[in-house]
This record gives sequence, C-alpha cells and structure tokens, in this order.
Amino acid sequence: MEFHITARNLEVPTEVTEYLQKRLEKVFRRWPRLTQVHAELAQEATRSAQDRFVAQITLNTTRGTLLRGQVRAPDLFTAIDQVADLLKRRVERYKGRIKERKGEAAGIAPEEEEAPPTPIVKVKRFRIKPMDPEEAVHQMELLGHDFFLFFNEATQQFNVVYRRRGGGYGLIEPEIG
Repeated sequence: MEFHITARNLEVPTEVTEYLQKRLEKVFRRWPRLTQVHAELAQEATRSAQDRFVAQITLNTTRGTLLRGQVRAPDLFTAIDQVADLLKRRVERYKGRIKERKGEAAGIAPEEEEAPPTPIVKVKRFRIKPMDPEEAVHQMELLGHDFFLFFNEATQQFNVVYRRRGGGYGLIEPEIG
C-alpha cells in the first residue's frame, strides 16, 4: 500500500507521520483492499484557533473507490484523531452498503435495517453551452451557487468548478480508470 503525506505551511516530523499511520491502522484492518492513502496536513492562518489545523485523508481501493475525510481542529493531533474516526465510520458504512447489495442480490433480506437511502427529491435540467473554466466561474457567481457543471470547450468534457472553503476556486476534470 502506498502512503503519501503532503504538508502545507508546516513541517511534518516523524512523530506525526508515525502517529498518523498508527491511527489509521484500524481503518487498514477494516478495509484490506486499500491501495493508496494520501494525507494532506495543513496549518492555516485563520481567525478562529479552532480551525487552525486541517487534516484531509483520501483512501483509494483496488476497485477505484475513493473515500475522503477532512477535519479542522485547534491542533494537529486532534485533527488526525478526528479524521481517522470519521474515515473509520465511513468505511463501516460503505462496507455495510456492499453487504446489503450482496444480500439483496442473493435474495437475503438484511436483519438490521438502517435508515433508508435519501431519495432524490428534485431533478433539474438545463441547457449547457460550451465554455472555458473562467466563464463557468463567472456563471457560478452570477447564480450564487457553490459549484457549477459545464462543458469545457477546450477538453470536450464535462467539468465542475467549485468554491473552496479557504478561498479561490477548484476545477474537477473527470478521468476514467
């Protein structure tokens, strides 16, 4: 399994790396199909001391499933603890869904029933014209949304632009594989 750590605005000592790996061992044991773990640790200059450190971890499996968790906390170790717990819960929920699907396929009704999946309550259709990412950001701002789906005329693919929490914008480009 590949384990990558990226740091922004802080140095990551070996103790933090070891602590992060130790906290994620429970997740690794619960989900042996993990192929890659990418941890991004950051220190941000915020007004609130409660949101000073950010820990974001992305888990990738052999089947290409991605699970991501992000937590803000007053210190780095608290952020690591909280994001590890969050990912542990998400892995359990994901594994439960897989078991439910296998049980349904085999004709077995699950004994314990969790909350039913959230139904889609609204379907929205709109005409898409090709545009560049800058124009998509402008359209998003005009609509007052946090994200905007558009057809990128340069790449001939559907892309999403979104507003990032720390400021600025992000661009999501799909990649099949």
